[in-house]
Amino acid sequence: MANASIIAVGTELLFGQIVNTNAAYISEKLQLLGVNVLYHYTVGDNEGRMRSTLERALAESDIVITSGGLGPTQDDLTKEIIAETMGLPLAMDERALAEIASFFDRIGREMTDNNRKQAMLPVGATVFYNERGTAPGFAACEGGKTVIALPGPPSELAAMFENSVIPFMEDRSDAAIYHRTLRFYGIGESQLETDLAPLIEGQTDPTLATYAKEGECSLRIASKRRTRDEAAAAVGEMERTVKEIAGKYIYSDSNEELYEVVAKAMIEKRLTIAAAESCTGGLFASTLIGYTGISEVFDAGYVTYSNGAKTRELGVPKALIEQFGAVSEEVAKAMAEGARKAAGTDIGIAVTGVAGPDGGTEEKPSGFAWIALADAQGTITRAHLSRDKGREINRRITVLAMLALLRRYVAGQNG
Repeated sequence: MANASIIAVGTELLFGQIVNTNAAYISEKLQLLGVNVLYHYTVGDNEGRMRSTLERALAESDIVITSGGLGPTQDDLTKEIIAETMGLPLAMDERALAEIASFFDRIGREMTDNNRKQAMLPVGATVFYNERGTAPGFAACEGGKTVIALPGPPSELAAMFENSVIPFMEDRSDAAIYHRTLRFYGIGESQLETDLAPLIEGQTDPTLATYAKEGECSLRIASKRRTRDEAAAAVGEMERTVKEIAGKYIYSDSNEELYEVVAKAMIEKRLTIAAAESCTGGLFASTLIGYTGISEVFDAGYVTYSNGAKTRELGVPKALIEQFGAVSEEVAKAMAEGARKAAGTDIGIAVTGVAGPDGGTEEKPSGFAWIALADAQGTITRAHLSRDKGREINRRITVLAMLALLRRYVAGQNG
């Protein structure tokens, strides 16, 4: 397995002005390509430190991937330092220059002379032309080492990696890699790993790796074989075994987000929905409408944060709130039924809870919520308690619980 190091270039990264999401993205993609990531480096726009970092990374790794420092300004030195370190001269790439000029034409701005610098590229390098910006990337190979230079903006980097870097690396691989990612809800990473221990311990190929994510977890199954078909068959066999052990917790076998699975299923079944939210403050609606086409079934979202709004917008009886409290099964039920009635939808879903950090009690601590789902046949309710990790995380995990309930309902699993 080839080894790689990743170098993120930019003083703004060291100052914390920008979060380095590129390194995480590249690492994930490299693992799926069968490349072992050894080190992450972050270096400012300093010529001496950039050169020494690159030299160190090349001494340790077969492949070095850089992000950033390919712009038109004087402190954008990544390309020049790579070329110098690898002993490669720079020359004008006419296609890159034409594409940079075309980019400026499309956005209605004049190209300045310093943008020509971006089209100066190492002689003999494989050029990766930029579909979303001005800076081309490239891969330079010398002395058994490969340096891949990518632009810093995440959208440009991701598009270039998917469309250019992956094919470049696959063409140079002597094997095919296939992987699938299963997504789980209702089981923690440690429990999932324990349940799958007989498969994980002593694994060779396929390999299994669990990952924790806020409120859920995932499992990547990967195989490296002579052909893609052989790798896919090995992954498929392992996936069937995993499903026999923990299948009831799987909500996606294609690495989809929970909201995507729910939205797709509701559109397929033409089930319309309205949401009433208190503690989540509209986050459920905002999450669901992130899916393109959800307007076919999502009708309305009511953020009824105060008791008065619950009564005024949803028809929740004031006496019910006074008797049981705003955070109660009875009020959640009335909210869901009220939302469904007000919008005239097939389904009404509602939540009322304690977002925290204040307002909790021993009986209803921070992170506690009641969730209700109403249809023409009746209303189901669920109490949900997330491990209290702060207001925003409580809200997001509660939304996951709402989506999980909705997914089971749409799948005919009675919530």
